[in-house]
Amino acid sequence: AKPLFIVLSSFFGWCVPAVADVAGKPRIIDGDTVDIAGQRIRLHGMDAPEASQACEADGKHWHCGQEATWALANIIGRTWVTCVERDKDRYGRVVAVCKLGGSRGPDVGSAMVMEGWALAYRKYSKDYVGADEVARAAAKGLYRGLFVPPWERLLRVHPPSPAAHELLTRHSRGNTRQ
Repeated sequence: AKPLFIVLSSFFGWCVPAVADVAGKPRIIDGDTVDIAGQRIRLHGMDAPEASQACEADGKHWHCGQEATWALANIIGRTWVTCVERDKDRYGRVVAVCKLGGSRGPDVGSAMVMEGWALAYRKYSKDYVGADEVARAAAKGLYRGLFVPPWERLLRVHPPSPAAHELLTRHSRGNTRQ
């Protein structure tokens, strides 16, 4: 009986996907995060400003983070999305590619980057670099003015310790010796 259990367990283990799709009507958290039925999902390959982030255009401050959040809400509308997990982030959120109306629908992250409301997050993926370049050339969304990339803003809001700052500075100059 034991060998049969091991064989069946191995067989069914291969049949069960390692990651599950999450589908439903999302609640928009900010420009790069949604919630579906209590599951927080960070959109893969892109980074949008936090809802509270401000930018500058035509010499005036504007709430670009709030506009990015609204842009995501407009892209999704009342449509259900299907999200396929790619990873987990350091906060334990699912990082996923989400598509409108099902797995063959338009890519939500691509649409956000193409419209300039999110940036290709090159540190983690090259998937949306082309879309980012199109948005930049057309001065769409964030690119219509001045902004701090979302990943740099986090360092400014939560600066590293003096020792970590020194290490980062040495690393950016190419001198990694201690």
